[in-house]
Amino acid sequence: MPANSSNRILDVVVVAAGRSTRMGATDKTFAPIHGVPLIVHTLRRLAASDVVARIVLVVAAESVARAQRLAQDYALPRIAAVCPGGARRQDSVHAGLRALPDCRWVAIHDGARPGVDAAMLSAGLDAARQWGAAIAAVPVKDTIKVVGGAGLVSDTPPRDALRAAQTPQIFNYALLLSAHRNATQDYTDDAAMVEAMGRPVATFPGSYDNLKVTTPEDLALAAHVLRG
Repeated sequence: MPANSSNRILDVVVVAAGRSTRMGATDKTFAPIHGVPLIVHTLRRLAASDVVARIVLVVAAESVARAQRLAQDYALPRIAAVCPGGARRQDSVHAGLRALPDCRWVAIHDGARPGVDAAMLSAGLDAARQWGAAIAAVPVKDTIKVVGGAGLVSDTPPRDALRAAQTPQIFNYALLLSAHRNATQDYTDDAAMVEAMGRPVATFPGSYDNLKVTTPEDLALAAHVLRG
């Protein structure tokens, strides 16, 4: 289907304000993959979707000017704002949400997941329109063990019921904003906030290629994925 303004109903908050502690001295947001910063790959993939209207990029306060220059230098489309994040991931997401007036559907996506694609965004939007909240997820490949404080296995949950959560996570904007305003503890996952309100969260197919870059080794894997 050709892109047109009526299709573009999904806004995206891209979260890239972390400290990249597991990357050593490298800031993964700007780490080069095929000669292009990681975050540029992610933003290009998002902007290529026919359903994406606006993108807000949230980075560390000291990186705002650098990110703004990147957006200009690479002529990145659909960038509505670049804003500073907060101390916690949820603070950064909340800052991005506040930068999106008149929003109905919003996706939260990790800046370090350059493997996102248009089909994933469309499927997620369909699920979110039905349920109000939906997250990308993939079946867990490994057997998972619940381990107690003494290092002893206390349980082995059935693997067929387990999923590894990814982003994008897509929500009714008002629902997610309410979840953030009412959060009383720390969350690393926006869907968990909505779950805490007793609201349903659907899943839609993610991808094993939709990996999150957290270590130097992940950069090589992401380079392989982006090579196609």
